[in-house]
Amino acid sequence: MTSTHAATDAPDEAALEAARQMDAATVACDACPVLCRIRPGKTGACDRYGNVEGRLTRMDPLTLVARSPDLVRFAGDDWTGNPIAGKDLFVTAIGAGTTYPDYKPAPFIVGAEIDGVDMVTVVSEGVFSYCGLKIKIDTDRHLGAETATVRAEGEAIGHVTTAEYGSQMLSLGGVHHLTGGSKREGVATCAAMLTLANRGAVELTIDGGARVLVQSGVAPVVDGVPESRMRVGCGSATIGIFAGQWLGHADEVIVVDDHITGVLTEHQAGRFLDMRPAGIRVRGRRSTPGRYFQVANPGLGWGGTDILDPLSIIEKIDAKLAWPGLRLLMVSTTGEHAAWFVLDDDLRPQPAEMPPAIAAAVARIGENCEPALCSVLFMAGAGGSLRAGATENPVLLTRAVQEGRAQVTSGGAPVYVWPGGGITTMVDVATLPDGAFGYVPTPALVAPIEFTLPAHDYAALGGHVGRVRPLADVLAEARPRSVMLPPSILFPIG
Repeated sequence: MTSTHAATDAPDEAALEAARQMDAATVACDACPVLCRIRPGKTGACDRYGNVEGRLTRMDPLTLVARSPDLVRFAGDDWTGNPIAGKDLFVTAIGAGTTYPDYKPAPFIVGAEIDGVDMVTVVSEGVFSYCGLKIKIDTDRHLGAETATVRAEGEAIGHVTTAEYGSQMLSLGGVHHLTGGSKREGVATCAAMLTLANRGAVELTIDGGARVLVQSGVAPVVDGVPESRMRVGCGSATIGIFAGQWLGHADEVIVVDDHITGVLTEHQAGRFLDMRPAGIRVRGRRSTPGRYFQVANPGLGWGGTDILDPLSIIEKIDAKLAWPGLRLLMVSTTGEHAAWFVLDDDLRPQPAEMPPAIAAAVARIGENCEPALCSVLFMAGAGGSLRAGATENPVLLTRAVQEGRAQVTSGGAPVYVWPGGGITTMVDVATLPDGAFGYVPTPALVAPIEFTLPAHDYAALGGHVGRVRPLADVLAEARPRSVMLPPSILFPIG
């Protein structure tokens, strides 16, 4: 019997040949441990690398930062070798690619003469598992207890850390959240950090606390309410600043604050002005005269406390000292909450219309408050094999950084290098060009880092001198884009 399936069972040679060609055209990406195999016209899992005509290609253009407005352009379009570019253009690592793990030299090692000195800049996009974000939120609102867990998409990605003067602080990310927990936790941590680092908005929830929308350079939104002011100071400091402006218009002023509530006539400022003691005692633990701790619990009410009725913090009114007609101002440290009272014949505070002079003083408190703002700082440890992309003896690069002989930047922006061992850096994401941060699915963040030092120092630390390329070659081959540094940021070199 003749088989009727013989023809259909035979291999389709044309399909096999097409598959062979496709496989031959597939490129392997070794930019991170995922080791994607990328087909023609496609990108890898991180979307940073793609297969362009059979070559592994960094999809975003190499980015330069420019000092002169005349250089804000795609530098390769009409650059003719003008030597001024050496001191007015700086090659960043944004779009440069990476050599992780750095068993080979960094993607770009650029040489240029700056003010008569031969300089070398080593450029690489670092893959950082050991990285995190420090979030400074300028608000008097209580966001959560210290060490409370911070979550994104329900996953733990950080914690509340110690508050600073007028600011709530969060610490997000770190290797334990990125890789030490569940896969879902790592993905959520990486996604939130990437968005925040690239100046996007992320809603965070704090266990036992508030829900806050955070974005670099934008006022926070706490439990759906946009914040507007950062406090002028604690309750005691507010009294010290404005005591003279209240003199003669109020007999007592109580500045409600979660940290230090101030009482004017007890305070040293009131005594200096020879103000008559008013006999109004507030709740809480008395520190020094006119300064009280723990008058209420933290919250979203007056002065970062949980109180809605300011009179609730008054413990007693001393009949031997107070008098009918006593004028009492109660105000918060931002001036957003204020109330005026006059004591009746029974020495009970009665609401009254606020006099214009007091209303003006309250407005002055608000005038002296800084705008509420979120600041996002990226912090990372640039250790391990990243240094091998710059030198064959990594510890010499570390020492050069620690001793100030090698300058570290991130996307051309200045970084703070922490003292002690290693290369631990911190940078304000608002100072970097747009889209400076990426990720790899391990998960980890990818951030630009540049090391700049004199050419003779680079050679002395065992640098890859044979891979140094003139700036002109980089401009001609890479055809990078150029962006202006903000006026407030000093040019990286020169």
